[in-house]
Amino acid sequence: MVIHLEFMNTMIALFDLGGGQILLILALILIFFGARKIPELAKGLGQGIKEFKKATREVTDEIQNASEEPPKRVSPPSAPTQAQNQAPAASQNSSSTPTGTQS
Repeated sequence: MVIHLEFMNTMIALFDLGGGQILLILALILIFFGARKIPELAKGLGQGIKEFKKATREVTDEIQNASEEPPKRVSPPSAPTQAQNQAPAASQNSSSTPTGTQS
């Protein structure tokens, strides 16, 4: 909570706004949008900020996870097994037609 208040104090100091100016701005917002529209605007603004924070958190987590993972080792291709070597030979014998018989 302290960090949030410090941020707000910094923002107010940045624009050099006093109490009178803040009340004037709030009154103008109330006149422009009306009392019914302000909660809807605040809700939409809050959801937008929430989505933005979630996206930035996901990106920073992904960057940290990528830097912590060791590089993946690629294993060399394995030699064909005996069963794989016999399969092509069996298919070659069955596909051959006897010589001498033609239709």
